[in-house]
Amino acid sequence: MGKKGSSEQRDGGKRREESPGPDDDRKCRACRFPLLVALSQLLLGVAVTVVAFLMLAISPSLLARETPHWAGIILCLVAIVGFILYCVTYRPNERSTLQFIVKLLYFTLCAIGLVISTLVVAFAGYHHAQTSSLSCLPTADACECTLDPRDPIARTFTYEGVDDCQDITETLTLYFLLQIVLNLVQAFVCAVAVFIMWKHRYQVFYSGLQIGSFQQWNKV
Repeated sequence: MGKKGSSEQRDGGKRREESPGPDDDRKCRACRFPLLVALSQLLLGVAVTVVAFLMLAISPSLLARETPHWAGIILCLVAIVGFILYCVTYRPNERSTLQFIVKLLYFTLCAIGLVISTLVVAFAGYHHAQTSSLSCLPTADACECTLDPRDPIARTFTYEGVDDCQDITETLTLYFLLQIVLNLVQAFVCAVAVFIMWKHRYQVFYSGLQIGSFQQWNKV
């Protein structure tokens, strides 16, 4: 009886040492998954929006796909959902309905944000290459640009409200390059968020299919 009691006391002491205390929970709460990702999405979304409005300030003739402020605003909303998910009380295996709904919404919005950021990178890359090869001449309250000034039937781009054509050939080109960099980082952050949530839910990719096929092979 004495040996049994002493062994139980030693096992209980080991379990108490291995179990995390309340201080560990408070320390880990600051590094929980959605916080850093949502904060990065918010900062990048604000940066994309600010750069887009700076581009629009150069000329009001720029199209919506050239000034992707809409992408930055959408990604700021995605970040807000991430902060909401961070504030929701965590329960293992999504036993809370609110946690499941917010996590599913955040997963979907991150996937959409990944697609949007990729589209913005494609548009910004195309317009960056286009504006880099433009030849511009100032006109009355505008700037007329062509891809080939020697071609009489070449397409002409008119940027209204531009006094100095260098704003188009230099400043606007720099802004397109900034949009490419910011949205590439934003796409990476969204991809990381999707990967973390998928792996946290399923542990490994296609695990359900692998287990199911393994069971079928065992039956055969």
